This record gives sequence, C-alpha cells and structure tokens, in this order.
Amino acid sequence: MPYPLYVAFIWHQHQPLYKSRTAGEYRLPWVRLHGTKDYLDLVLLLERYPKLHQTVNLVPSLILQIEDYAAGKAIDPYLAMALTPTESLDRDQQRFIIEHFFDANHRTLIDPHPRYAELYYQRQDKGRDWCLQNWNVQDYGDLLAWHNLAWIDPLFWDDPEIAQWLEQGRGFSLSDRQRIFTKQRDILGRIIPQHRQMQERGQIEVITTPYTHPILPLLADTNAGQVAVPDMKLPHHRFQWAEDIPRHLQKAKQMYQERFGCAPRGLWPSEQSVSPTILPYVAEQGFQWLCSDEAVLGWTLKHFFHRNASGTVMEPELMYRPYRLETANGPLSMVFRDHRLSDLIGFTYSSMEPQRAAADLVGHLEAIARQLKSHQESDTTTLEHPWLVTIALDGENCWEYYNQDGKPFLEALYQTLSADSEIQLVTVAEFLSKFPATEPLPTNKLHSGSWVDGSFTTWIGDPAKNRAWDMLTHARQALANHPEATEDANPAAWDALYAAEGSDWFWWFGEGHSSNQDAMFDQLFREHVAAIYQSLNEPIPPEVHRPIEAHVAPGDHRPQSFIHPTINGRGDEQDWDKAGRIEVGGARGTMHRSSTVQRLWYGVDHLNFYLRLDFQAGSKPGVDLPPELHLLWFYADRPMANSPAPLVDLPDEAPLNYLFHHHLGINLITQSVWFQEAGEHHQWHSRMSRACIGLDSCLEVAIPWADLQSIEPDWAMRLVVMLADEGRYSSYIPENALIPVDVP
Repeated sequence: MPYPLYVAFIWHQHQPLYKSRTAGEYRLPWVRLHGTKDYLDLVLLLERYPKLHQTVNLVPSLILQIEDYAAGKAIDPYLAMALTPTESLDRDQQRFIIEHFFDANHRTLIDPHPRYAELYYQRQDKGRDWCLQNWNVQDYGDLLAWHNLAWIDPLFWDDPEIAQWLEQGRGFSLSDRQRIFTKQRDILGRIIPQHRQMQERGQIEVITTPYTHPILPLLADTNAGQVAVPDMKLPHHRFQWAEDIPRHLQKAKQMYQERFGCAPRGLWPSEQSVSPTILPYVAEQGFQWLCSDEAVLGWTLKHFFHRNASGTVMEPELMYRPYRLETANGPLSMVFRDHRLSDLIGFTYSSMEPQRAAADLVGHLEAIARQLKSHQESDTTTLEHPWLVTIALDGENCWEYYNQDGKPFLEALYQTLSADSEIQLVTVAEFLSKFPATEPLPTNKLHSGSWVDGSFTTWIGDPAKNRAWDMLTHARQALANHPEATEDANPAAWDALYAAEGSDWFWWFGEGHSSNQDAMFDQLFREHVAAIYQSLNEPIPPEVHRPIEAHVAPGDHRPQSFIHPTINGRGDEQDWDKAGRIEVGGARGTMHRSSTVQRLWYGVDHLNFYLRLDFQAGSKPGVDLPPELHLLWFYADRPMANSPAPLVDLPDEAPLNYLFHHHLGINLITQSVWFQEAGEHHQWHSRMSRACIGLDSCLEVAIPWADLQSIEPDWAMRLVVMLADEGRYSSYIPENALIPVDVP
C-alpha cells in the first residue's frame, strides 16, 4: 500500500513565570506581548487550511499568565507606564521607557511603522541622553502606544479599531492606550478557547509540559549532567528530588483537563530533556507519547546522523519513525525531531523571501521521501511504509524576525502543502493511532540529555548555573524540613518552589546566553526562592539577596545563536548581538594593541558564514590599515588538499604556517573579492564566489556555505584573518588563535 510522507509539526508555546512571588506583580511583559502576536494567530491561520493538522504545546505556566492578563488581574511595569498619564512620568520612568520600549527586532516590528521608527532612530543616532533631554510628553505617549501596537499580529490589522490606530500613527492619548490594552485582553482571552475548539474538530492536538517547565532529569538527580559530559563540574550540593516529578506532571494534567475537557495524550518534556528515570512517572500519569531531539536519539543508538551536502539525513529509517519504550507503568511512544528542519524555520527562513523559504522546506521534505524510497527493496515510486518526519520548535520567538510575523511564509507553505498529495500533515496522536510505535528502544539505554547537543550543559555545569542549583537545593531542603507544609496546608511555598524549578532561569545564568534583561531573570529566580522561605516563616539566607552573577557586558565569547545580518557595512547592533566576539585593538594581547581593527564578530546561519570587523573611527584602507584582507580556512584532521597561505613574507609560526583549504581575498579599496580552493601539490585554484561584502563604518562579509563545497554539515572549522598589502603579509587576527566555527 502506498503512503504519503507524514509530517508532524509541533509548536512549543512557553514563557516562564514572570510574576514576582514577593512583589505580587509581573516583572516582564512577554506573555502579554507574545500573547497578542504569536499564539492565537498561529492556529487561526492554520484553520484556513483544514487539510493540515498540527500539534501545539501550551505550557501550564504560560496558560496561567494568559488567563491572568485576560481577566485583568496582571500588571507589569511596562503596562503600568503605558497606562500612566505621560505628564506624570518621572525621570526614572522616562529613562526606563527610552531604554526598554524598543525591545524588539527593529526591522520587522519598528521600521515598518514610521512614527515608531522615527523615535527609534532618534535614540540610535542621537543617544539616550538626548532623548531624555529633548522628548516631550507626546513623544513618550506615542512610544508607549507603539510598543504595544507593534506586537499586535498582522492577522488582526483588519479590526476597525486596530486599523484606525495604525492609520493614526501619532498623537496617541491615554484613552487610546487604555483601549489598546483592552484589545490586548480580548485577543488573549480567545487563545485557550480557540485551541480547544480546533482540537475538538480534530485539526490540532494540544499537548502539555511539566507544570513550570522544569528539566525533569535534573530534578531527579543533578548528576545526570555527567551522562553526556563525564568531567562536568557539578554543584556543591546534589539536587535529588524525584518526588517533584509526579507533582509537576499531575498539576499539568489537571490544568489541561480543566481547560480542554479531556486528558492530554502527548507530553513535551521541558527542553526536550529525557532520561530513563523520568519515563515511569510519565507513563504513570497516563501520557501516551513524548518528543525529544535527534541528538538524544543519536546518543541512544550510538549513531551519528550523517547528512549530505543538502542536509538530508543519510539514514532516514532511524530518525523518521516513532519508538516504543516499555516502563514499569506501561509503554510510551517517543518521536524525535529533525533538528535541522526545525532550525531552518526557527533561525534561517526569516531572512529569505517567503515563497523561496516555503519551497525550500517542501524541497527538503521531498528529498527525505526520495531518500527513503531509494532504500526500499522494490523499485516502486511510492513509499511502502508510513514514515513520520517530526518538526518541533519554539512557536513564538522566531516570528519576531519574519516579515509580518511569518504570515507570508506560513501562507505560502500551507498553500503548497494543501495541494501536495504526497506530503500529509498530521498530529502525533493521529499518526500513532493509525500506526502504533513498534520499533523498540530499550528504556534503560535511553540517553539522558536535551535538545542542545544531547547534554544539559546549557542549564548546569557553569559556575553561575551551579550556584543557582545550590541555592535551589538549600531551599528545597528547607521545605522538606517542614513536613506540616503540605500543598494543601501551604500552597504558597510549593508554588514558589515550582516556579524556581523552571528551566529558564538556568538558561540565562553564566556563559552561553545573554540579554539586556539578565539581571531581571536573576532577580526573579531569587524572588521565587525567597518566597519559599517566607512561606515557611524561615529567615531568608543572605546569598538569596545577592545576584547569582555580575551582569556586565560580555567580553570575548562564542556565538549564542544563529544570526542574519544585513550586509551593508553599518554593523547594526541587533544584527550581531548573538554573534561571537573577539576584542582586538587595545583590549587584548600585545601585537595588535594599536591595531586599527578593534573588534571581530562572527556567526552563521544555514545559508552563510558571517564576519564583521570594527575599525578605529575614521580609518581608511590603504592609509591607516593595509588594503587587503585575506580569510583562510583551516580544517583539522580532514583528508583534503591544502596549501600555504598565498602571501609573501609570511612568518614561519603557528597559525600562519598552517596549510589551508579555502581562501577569500578582499580588496578593501575597490571592494572586490577573489576566492580560491587548494588543490594537489600546494596549488591554489580559482573558484566562483557569491560572497557579499559591505564597507562603511565597519566591514561586513557573508560567505555562502555553497562556496565552501567540500565541507559537510556539523564539521568544525577554524579561520584566520590576515592583513596584507599587494600580497605582502602585514599582520593577522585574532592573535595567537584561530576563529572557531561550527558548520550548521
């Protein structure tokens, strides 16, 4: 019997608990803003394409906050200021508004709105102090309005009131801002009922997550961090409270049943983190299936998923199927997401034209089907088995980087898939009801890990993260020391514990991730911990009042996420804020202390490798710095032809005397480029290049992965940047090092 290629989209909708347990108010506005931009519109748009079925995960901590805002019971500082008469704002509030009311991707949420963009570029060009001295009450009033209007999804722009505000553009009054908030509440109030209606009609499956999004394997035992990283430095005190696992699962299940009138079938384990220990608890609560990442499957099978140059998995039979795991409390099915396809939507397609991006995703699905067919014993042109491709990702943050919040992309994708008879979108439960999981996966062999490289290093192991775990361990033990403080007798203590056990706080601590709200995440975590002691009438330990870490601007660091800069030589701060950074001139080393190159930025997405060099103000190529820039790629331990750098007067010292495989030359005066690939006998051969450069206040370069044809996904490569004058070596950066780059 022929089968289509089945595809399960799973959208993960989540926010941590932003309500301060000590102050009694919300600290951050993201549930309210994402609630008007990302949750309702996603399913309303899908509703227009009834043939397409999808799965949506609504995290309980998100549902609670949506309901608070919809009921008018939630207030956050951003909302409080928006509802304050502008003439009553004090200096500190004005300063806060200038600093934080542009917290959005400016290309998609600010630039399309002329008045919002006018205020933004005043701040960028003239500075915050200028705004503080020169803005009038109407400037603040318009900014307060636009900070809320810009986050209303384009799907709702045909609403007469919203359309009128967008047309009005400026001159917003307090009454306008009050009505905008009323509109926000209306949208938020529709989210849960709409999901229930579409689930009852069978077009979506709604699933859930442990109550406040904790990492269950680490609640069971923080030593689980050493499964993937045996030499991980663990917290001083071991957190071992497996009894909290069923509590989180029970509360999630109860919340779900109250709102959707049935029991949940699927579970999105927080951070897609699993371990053998947690499975019996999941099965005991009646869940039928859960999802994780391909890295966890690879570790479990002791198999590395190879991909060809187009990114297609070479062993698709291993990934695109559900697995059956037996537990003491019954069987569970598990699906594993295709990490690359999920990342393409999450991080790359936003920088592509919508039709092209949609065609690219469908092309990848078609390539998977062809790969599966090529492995069949018969010569049929149809699939002989029901395979399931799982695409699972954050359903909220990525859309901020798409034009019109992703609406043109999703419409193009859904139109294509609705007309495609060989690809069928299904919910996970729908697929499992037709094709139950039969392929066994030994429960005791399941790898303990998450979606990030199959490890827990994003949440534990860093000194700051470990300090947070020790703080949580002490608070958890304090609660255990009060057996009379049951959930019925002292619910406040348990609510505070659940909030503190969420994964998000640990994500932001230490190395790896940063935002301009790190200090607030630190404060929120400690406020949740403090509330545990307060509820027990215990003294709050002094360390709970002190930040987990100093929140200063990071120095040298690796990339934090994919980036998609516009290459124009202007170095937009939002374009590069997640890039890797290396300080050069005046900040490190000796060779380059007086270098005109001050800082180097680098990063990747699935299309390009990106590089940016910041120069001293006023520096001119050929006058203040050499006129040529040479990028040379080094591939350690890879069998390929390599050649010395094509420069004269090159010092015989590492890394300058390494052998390289790719070379991109840039003439900084003419802004022309040439590209070479190493051949046999230390020869360089010219190749076509689609590299793009921009040179204005800085140098920005984008090199397509297609130029680097001999490399493969998941390779590690190293890069050195050399400065030269007519082919004669001058200097190199970074000093005594190579730039580390991981191919996506």
